[in-house]
Amino acid sequence: MSDTQGMAAGGDLTADERELVAAALAARAHAYAPYSRFHVGAALRGDDGSVVTGANVENAAYPATICAERVAVGYAVAHGLRVFRQLAVAGTGSAVCTPCGTCRQVLNEFAPDLEVLAVGGGGAVARYLLGRDLLPDGFGPASLDSDQPPGATEDAG
Repeated sequence: MSDTQGMAAGGDLTADERELVAAALAARAHAYAPYSRFHVGAALRGDDGSVVTGANVENAAYPATICAERVAVGYAVAHGLRVFRQLAVAGTGSAVCTPCGTCRQVLNEFAPDLEVLAVGGGGAVARYLLGRDLLPDGFGPASLDSDQPPGATEDAG
């Protein structure tokens, strides 16, 4: 374990963090993963305190599979939530489950400083900061030198 991540026992989590982890675990139970049998749930907390969830959805045409984190982001955006504070992601493997590269990039679009709670099948939890630990030097809205700030609603419609 590097010095940029920390392992947290269940008792080391705040009540809000335990709630977020529980939501990710509940979402994981609804995952559709008949091919990999690797079930993942995600719970995303917005800046307003609301929580949205997602579960991975596999497809026989593998590239059409969508990860739990991106399901949660899509749901959040569809409901007007574009600023995120914290994510819990829970997989069924023995190791803690961190977002894949594509999910890291999608999350970076909205919240480069997002705190990620990665949960393993055995209950271990690791803390990461998205931009520092999981996607350092990531490409994001600021990379485009755009006048449009992240979360802007100009394109909403």
